[in-house]
Amino acid sequence: MRSGFVVLPDRPPAERLFARLPLDGARVIPHASGRPWIVGRWPVDAVTVAEAGPVRLAVIGDAPASRARLAQAAGRINGPADASRVLGELRGSCHLGVSLPDWSRFQGSASGLRRLFHARTDSVALAADRADLLAALTGADLDVEALALRAVCGLQLPYPANAGSLWSGVSALAPDDALQWDADALQEVRWWRPPAPELSFSDGVAAVREALLTATHGKRPERGRLSADLSGGLDSSSVCFLAAREEPEILTFRWGEAEAGNDDAVFAESAMKELARAEHLVVPQHELPDMFAEAESPVSGEMPSPLTRATARIRRSVELLAEHRSVRHLSGHGGDELFTPMPGYLHPLLRRRPVTALRHVRAHAALRRWPLRETLADLLRPSSFAGWWAAEAEALTEPRPPLRRAALGWGLGPIRAPGWITPAGAELARAALRRTAETAAPLAPNLGTHQTLVVVRSNTSTYRLLGDLYAEGGIALDAPFLDDRVLDAVLRVRPEAHAGPWRFKPLLAEAMQGIVPEPVRTRATKGEFGEDVRRGLRTHLPALLDLLGPDSRLAALGLLDPAALRVRLTGPQADNSAVQALESLVGCETWLRAPRPTPKD
Repeated sequence: MRSGFVVLPDRPPAERLFARLPLDGARVIPHASGRPWIVGRWPVDAVTVAEAGPVRLAVIGDAPASRARLAQAAGRINGPADASRVLGELRGSCHLGVSLPDWSRFQGSASGLRRLFHARTDSVALAADRADLLAALTGADLDVEALALRAVCGLQLPYPANAGSLWSGVSALAPDDALQWDADALQEVRWWRPPAPELSFSDGVAAVREALLTATHGKRPERGRLSADLSGGLDSSSVCFLAAREEPEILTFRWGEAEAGNDDAVFAESAMKELARAEHLVVPQHELPDMFAEAESPVSGEMPSPLTRATARIRRSVELLAEHRSVRHLSGHGGDELFTPMPGYLHPLLRRRPVTALRHVRAHAALRRWPLRETLADLLRPSSFAGWWAAEAEALTEPRPPLRRAALGWGLGPIRAPGWITPAGAELARAALRRTAETAAPLAPNLGTHQTLVVVRSNTSTYRLLGDLYAEGGIALDAPFLDDRVLDAVLRVRPEAHAGPWRFKPLLAEAMQGIVPEPVRTRATKGEFGEDVRRGLRTHLPALLDLLGPDSRLAALGLLDPAALRVRLTGPQADNSAVQALESLVGCETWLRAPRPTPKD
């Protein structure tokens, strides 16, 4: 079983739950009273605890401060108000908790990479970083509507609809909120709000550079090796060269290319020459499993994985990294989300600086083939947040819009059900989308900031599941771009200052001046990986159709029409939308078949 933990309040009834936790070989961090506070499985160096009298301060994940500084911080805590202030200072990519007598608090990260769920059983309110642990402990039933939402919408589904629990009675905590226990009462309290986008481009470059230097500091593990992706792209190269400043003997890793037109190798080799003391591991395509190989292999976790086409390949990569003694692996995940702003920034820009906004619209329309008239019309009649979700619910079973359209609404583009979903499955998903329209709220007052947070939090759910695959091989996956300090730095920059289509990721490129080699830093192309996907699908389609046949769990639940799926996948493919929907469908099916944690008797 992968790592995970449960958080218990400092109350006598919680001690009785401790014996039932579905975590073999678990470690225990106690409250000052001696009662269990945090119970879980994690790597030896993944948790830091500081004590000062009755105060316990815990960091799970990448500690944003030294052990000595954490001890000083714990010493400044004399009550709940002090605890809230101290936790606000310890930003990074981690879970943070404080325990005082009869009072405690726990929170994740603003990016959503470090999540929390909570539930109540036997009059005890408890939390965990995995919903499946709470489901096992409380006996929660599967929420078929929540599962239908993922099977129907897949990767199209944006935050917050993609981040809920799949069990009735287990609630997902918003990344902006913390859980606070006061005796027997549990409360959700707001701990983070997005900063106002006020910085100029030059000031933003300096802020982002400083945040990235901080987020990549001290990555060298106490044992084993540090590794990093080095694909030749700007994102992975930035993280790799930042880390190599302190660890020049870093191990770099990349897959070979299957696409003849993919020029990643040219830029990766250029970067490798600048890392003279590093070891470079390049795995050719013929040594990797096909895409969609072993798709039937179960992937456990609190939600279905949308990474099914590459699961076997990722697991093989982890094996290779482990053979080279890697225990921490750095990735560039989050770079696309932060440094390629969504076009929603045009809405507020049109009202503040209309001439600048029109110049941006015309450039986007020319380079991205947006229909100019329809784009301007969408900008002049923006929808409300609830209205956008309600409209997507009603249009769920309609055909996808035929034109290239800018994603100017509150989500990431149109949400449409594939034709192999049953009418009953579509109606369940529609009901869930309507409920989102009734309960969710914008993530920021500014639509540009809101869209950045939506795309970040929509994808961190996937990155958490990716981290589980690395953890299976004993490797911690680290994504410095998703450190909260980096997120804050990017959000503080006015989106229009780095969102235009004229340059590729200018904010990151300028921040990396003098760190990343010039050929990579100024690269204007992006690698293509379509051929290995097409080849893998051709090879493994029979196995996929068998997995998703009449005997599948999804068909038994009345969500999937296997005959319609077969017709769609064996016919011509006009685009990759069916393949993307298939990945999520396979993820739901294998998740349903995966073993679940069970409580102890």
